[in-house]
Amino acid sequence: MPEFVDAYGISTVYDVHEAESPRAVVQLLHGVGEHAGRYGALIDALVADGYTVFADDHRGHGRTGLRQWDGDHGKLGRLGPGGLGAARDAVWTLTQIIREKHPDLPLVLLGHSWGSFLAQMLVDRHPDAYDALVLSGSALRWPGALNSGDLNAPWKHLKGTGLEWLSSVEQVGRDFLADPLTTSTPLLRLFGPIETAKLIGRPRRNLGHDIPTLLLVGRDDTVGGPRSVHRLADAYRNRSGFTDVTTLVYPGARHEIFNEAAQAEVRADLTAWLDPRFPRRD
Repeated sequence: MPEFVDAYGISTVYDVHEAESPRAVVQLLHGVGEHAGRYGALIDALVADGYTVFADDHRGHGRTGLRQWDGDHGKLGRLGPGGLGAARDAVWTLTQIIREKHPDLPLVLLGHSWGSFLAQMLVDRHPDAYDALVLSGSALRWPGALNSGDLNAPWKHLKGTGLEWLSSVEQVGRDFLADPLTTSTPLLRLFGPIETAKLIGRPRRNLGHDIPTLLLVGRDDTVGGPRSVHRLADAYRNRSGFTDVTTLVYPGARHEIFNEAAQAEVRADLTAWLDPRFPRRD
């Protein structure tokens, strides 16, 4: 598996899933406490539709994290030296690798949850680097728009895994807990208050580059939910100047819409949005 080393000497592991005659590249950014391997069905659908996918395990996470922490599972999710900025910069390094390998292909940045926050940060810093932006389980990164409390509060009465907030499909929570490359430790405990506070921010004003943007959210998502995502969409239109912004809300779905009962519909909606913007190449 390919990897690269960051400025702190930490290796980031990533995978490349090649499509035949690709129409574009998708750079996939996973969420906190998880890893790229949880997106197999989504990756397969994208590759089958003509998109080459690059997906890394972020700083402190998955295979990158196990190597970084010398196999100590108890430290998974902890970012290490450089904190959030180093995690963001590592994702940017992968963007540069993709651009070097595929200079003639459009690049779609697709982020879920924390990965969507990293994506927002990258678009603010490097708007010219991306040809489309897809955010799932996202939120406006602003006080009052982002839930810093108990994400599982609406389902406490079920006395289940404690991860009911992830998906209405019970097996998703069980599989998450059984996965040796995940951690259910909350973000604030993993990152600490100082690094967590660095997540706060809004889309930059007048980016000068119009990026087609798709926002996907479950109606019962407790991280931000539809209200916060609609505010994010408005910010991209009114602050950043984006003219092609689409928001899709899925009734009955929670945070991980790609692992929901309606996941096939979500994947179909994603490719239906991407395909006219990135036609197949002859």
